[in-house]
Amino acid sequence: MTSFPGLGAPPFGFLQSAAWRAVLALLVVFVMLATTGWTAVRGHKDTGDPLASARTAWAHATLRGRHLPDPLASPGVLAGFFASLGRVDRAALVTRYPLAVGNMSGAPLALRYRANRIALDQARAVERRRTADRRLTPVGRQEAAHLADRFAAMRASGRQILAFDPAGGGRAAEVFGDLAHARRVSVVVPGVDTNLSTFERVERPMSAPAGMGRSLYAAERAARPGTRTAVIAWADYTAPAGLGIEAVTGQLAAAGAVRLRALVDGLPRSAAVALFCHSYGSVVCGVAARNGLPPTVRDIVVAGSPGMRVPNAAALHTRGRIWATRDADDWIQDVPYLEIGGIGHGADPVAPGFGARVLSAAGAEGHAGYFVPGSGSLRNFALVGVGAFGGVTCAADDRYCAADLS
Repeated sequence: MTSFPGLGAPPFGFLQSAAWRAVLALLVVFVMLATTGWTAVRGHKDTGDPLASARTAWAHATLRGRHLPDPLASPGVLAGFFASLGRVDRAALVTRYPLAVGNMSGAPLALRYRANRIALDQARAVERRRTADRRLTPVGRQEAAHLADRFAAMRASGRQILAFDPAGGGRAAEVFGDLAHARRVSVVVPGVDTNLSTFERVERPMSAPAGMGRSLYAAERAARPGTRTAVIAWADYTAPAGLGIEAVTGQLAAAGAVRLRALVDGLPRSAAVALFCHSYGSVVCGVAARNGLPPTVRDIVVAGSPGMRVPNAAALHTRGRIWATRDADDWIQDVPYLEIGGIGHGADPVAPGFGARVLSAAGAEGHAGYFVPGSGSLRNFALVGVGAFGGVTCAADDRYCAADLS
């Protein structure tokens, strides 16, 4: 029998238990990852921290002899500050500190969108210069050209970029719809390999955050045209790069959960919020819920989840409804659903004992195809997003799914 140093010998009969088989399965996963090189932590490129520099400059500045508030102050404080300014002063701050204002929760939305267009122009100019930098490898220059094109597309007329940070792999968030007046807000939280390069895709666009958000918004508008809705494609956290050690631990999820809480805190208090959490994004949502989300979060939907780092839905300590779905062809179902010493993400959200309402994923396309137009999964997401719960299609064996909905 093969032994594993450090685990010790299991008691007689334990090898036949489900727990020990799960441990062995997890070890096999790690052996596979290690032998293929996947467990190496893939670092993000070091390009400095423009956002931190912008916030530092803001913190040391004054406006007409008046000190500016902390750029990380509460949304209420920052909203009050901007409300006290005239149009000229607002425009001056956007021009001088676009990155700071564009990522400032509490700043007027139109101001943030304008600031991020300026910040995208500046970042694009940086990448265009890098395309001609012979100190870079050909691959590096090609990546710079790709980012320059991405930034040009993101700052196009009509797009509403809520957050933008070019440091490292980069982060972003985009709004679809009128967020300022929405009564229902949906937030799409994506999973691994999410950065500025992958924020949107030409091939399989609904597998990228921008495509997911755009698809969900269109589906919500079709499901209930009279409802004032908005969707945020939220790639504003540092996601794991590949299926390595970052993806099977909770460190990045914990940091992402703090940022997700900050986003929700800054949303209109009159709007009901639904989180749509895909793959590792469901880990982020689980940690955020466990640590406390505002009561405006009424629904949390996880799709293709490796776990939420809790043993059951009750441990999330949220008043919101917990929904889960998984396509029959999603490879994530083969991941060991357990957590040992910080490795793994815990129980399977679609398992009967977890306590989630399990939705049908009919028509989804594997792990990355839950937001494909025409799929049952997208239709269900849209109905939850607009609050039309009576129309959702539950999994065939889940009697709890449609109970007590209001």
